[in-house]
Amino acid sequence: MPTVCRWANNTYSTKHFRKYLLSDRYSAEVFLYMLTRVKLDFLFKIYYYMRNTGRPAQPCLHRLEKSMHILFIGDVVGVGGCTFLQKNLHALKEHYAIDLTIINAENSAAGNGVTPYSADWLLDIGADALTLGNHGLRRKEIYAYLENENNPIVRPYNLHRSAPGRGTLVIHKSACTIGILNLMGMVGMESIDNPFNTVDAAVDSLKERGCNIILVDFHAEATAEKRAMGFYLDGRVSAVLGTHTHVPTADEQILAGGTAYITDVGMTGPIDSCIGVKKELAIEKIKTLLPVRFENPDTACSMQAVILEIDETDGTARSIERIEVR
Repeated sequence: MPTVCRWANNTYSTKHFRKYLLSDRYSAEVFLYMLTRVKLDFLFKIYYYMRNTGRPAQPCLHRLEKSMHILFIGDVVGVGGCTFLQKNLHALKEHYAIDLTIINAENSAAGNGVTPYSADWLLDIGADALTLGNHGLRRKEIYAYLENENNPIVRPYNLHRSAPGRGTLVIHKSACTIGILNLMGMVGMESIDNPFNTVDAAVDSLKERGCNIILVDFHAEATAEKRAMGFYLDGRVSAVLGTHTHVPTADEQILAGGTAYITDVGMTGPIDSCIGVKKELAIEKIKTLLPVRFENPDTACSMQAVILEIDETDGTARSIERIEVR
């Protein structure tokens, strides 16, 4: 089951800390172990992270063994999704002690697609990098933005060679060099290069550039195609994370070779909708097969994402956890 977080304006005093510490012997032992290794203010954050999420102490100890916590957020839909992230992302990153945040932004503009404004919005509120998908080039105003190498955004690697932008990105965080690769599937999508024939060169290129952690956003429709890509890249990349369908799957796992995998992360957008679109419009489209201009409902939103813990030394995944914030 995913972790569901609902934020509250809670503050913790030293009195509360002593009370909880004394009531939990195992966590107290972990606390004393870490006391000799980290600053007190960081220790407070780790301790309440353990208590409030119910996560075992061991992952926190892994944190002392050179691991990186990465937050990957599923397709952000429209103004509602962007606004919801603005209100919740900072607290979420603090809560899970996140080192790197990646967001799929292909539908972050009103309606669909991505614009320079919506991309900058997501970067300004805390994203370190953005990925795209089949709607990523729908707005022509994004083309020049994609060509600017100072913007940490990637479009699918296997698009036609004339497509603006790039399909890979290298980010430096602490002592890590992280490679991000965006791919698009073939089944039920536009005609593109076979991702299985192009991914090897992309992965090799990132490794030649010194990436010890490689994350793949595979934007695809078919479950089988995503599963196959996960197995194909197992042991060569840190994670293969499916996007596009806007519906999270319950198959998050660490594959045999140490690669974290999930078929679809889900979306960040309106809950009472048809994958982010007003339900009445989606029904009309399916029922009549006539053109319908899609709109995003102005209703309550949620955020669906995964949190990865990756070994900084060899790039293998230690854990993958689905979360949903409402």
